[in-house]
Amino acid sequence: MKSRFHAPELATGITPENIFFNRRRFMGAAAAALAVPKTLLAATPPSNGKLVPALQRPDVYPTTRNPGYVLPESFRQELTPRETAASHNNFYEFLPGRGGPVWEHVDAFEAEPWKIEVKGLCHKPQTFDLDALFAIPHEERLYHFRCVERWAMNVPWSGFPLSKLLAKVEPKSNAKFVRFESVNRPDQMPGIGASSWYPWPYHEALRIDEAMNELALVVTGVYGQPLLKQHGAPVRIIAPWKYGYKSPKSIVKIELTSKQPRTFWQVQEHEFGFLSNINPFIPHPRWSQAESYWLDTQERFDTPIFNGYEKYVADLYPDEPRTPQKPLRVGQVAR
Repeated sequence: MKSRFHAPELATGITPENIFFNRRRFMGAAAAALAVPKTLLAATPPSNGKLVPALQRPDVYPTTRNPGYVLPESFRQELTPRETAASHNNFYEFLPGRGGPVWEHVDAFEAEPWKIEVKGLCHKPQTFDLDALFAIPHEERLYHFRCVERWAMNVPWSGFPLSKLLAKVEPKSNAKFVRFESVNRPDQMPGIGASSWYPWPYHEALRIDEAMNELALVVTGVYGQPLLKQHGAPVRIIAPWKYGYKSPKSIVKIELTSKQPRTFWQVQEHEFGFLSNINPFIPHPRWSQAESYWLDTQERFDTPIFNGYEKYVADLYPDEPRTPQKPLRVGQVAR
């Protein structure tokens, strides 16, 4: 989750993200973050439309909503407007250094053909193309999404449980973690070349018990249509009880490992660690996580532990802090 100099962040006093994600390069990165968007805007033609899906799958979409997954009761129940959700995104491969109108920079990106290689500690490593992924029964779920920067939205994602994909490769007993890697195409993703200090490609990971949890989704659609490019087309992951950066976009590799992988933001000395569960009791060094705000209205509200999904995931984290913790100091890392 990444943002810089965007109106909602200014309204809530959020510190530019490159300060805390890339402390060692702050002076250079701050200057680049200011200059890069102008460069990109000059070099990249406007998109034909922010709501145009990256591909067409009329045989799959719209999917049927699963009524077993509803928005947590503590939140408002209205969906975030589709255009709002498509207008502000964090996707540094296209717009580095800040969140914002990613859709203006995605025209050159090609979402098909596409393949995801699943390898590592499994009995049946496989490569899945889009036909194979779309052949897995899809459903729609309403999820509450929360960024580490505190903005939030209610979104209808479509896809299937990550556990179904992992079951196809039959993880070995010593597989303890699942590592995800996003596509790395500097020729189609202008933010990569504009921010060479980041450890591309983007990579994230979950524990295998987290990946097998029923909430973890392989997502191919949003708002009843295939994913938009700015949402991570054609395939991304959603883990709604974690901060948004734990849900990688445009993934091309999944690897099962025995040792905990290093993640993109851990390499950048991000103050939140591998788990990165949404927890109002663990404050960021520069702001409290106890409060969230809606992306569309800016209205503030209390942040519940695990983003409101406690009944699904609390058993995974018996030692999750339930009382206010001291703010982190520079160099410290939370869970």
